[in-house]
Amino acid sequence: MKSNLISSLLILIMVSFTTIQAQIKPGYIFGLNFSSVTLKTSGLSSRPETPIGIHFGGVLEIPLNRNFALKPALILSAKGSNFKIDSVEISLSPIYVEVPFLAVYSFGSDLVKVSLFAGPYFAFGMGGYKIETGGEIQNLSYGTGGRSDLKPFDVGLNFGAGVNIYGLLISAQYGMGLINISPASTIDTVMKNKVIGISISSVFPGKRG
Repeated sequence: MKSNLISSLLILIMVSFTTIQAQIKPGYIFGLNFSSVTLKTSGLSSRPETPIGIHFGGVLEIPLNRNFALKPALILSAKGSNFKIDSVEISLSPIYVEVPFLAVYSFGSDLVKVSLFAGPYFAFGMGGYKIETGGEIQNLSYGTGGRSDLKPFDVGLNFGAGVNIYGLLISAQYGMGLINISPASTIDTVMKNKVIGISISSVFPGKRG
């Protein structure tokens, strides 16, 4: 009897996995970032400017039922900010490989739907540049030492809304960094990513069972 129960459970798991796999829909996303990096040092806050960057990559849509879905993605995202500290102007333009994992709730008709979404993101800095007053363009360095520009890892939350028209999703979202990305060894300096994103995305039809 025990072997029959185990066999039944294995069959159920395989059928469930096959069903989910058949429903998974790959797709794409691209859009604009209006980003800033908040900076607080020694109790003083700077007012960063908001440059424009881009983001693009691939997404997966995993339907859970008629209204709910999971949507992980792999995105290349250009962020950054421009600061003025005393008489020194600094421009930071990091590029991240970002993995957002969103829970999506959609409602409406088959032709037009409204989507609300939220979830965490995990990002790794892999490039970019910086410019200081009167200086040349230099590559950003990632690390935790005093000579580094930014820490390599970032974690945060994304939330937003969009309208899906004939399968094309136009959305706006806010990304809020939760951890300090300053490589400074003291606790007096805190830097966090903030991004408003506008995106266009779509998914392709999933596999037919």
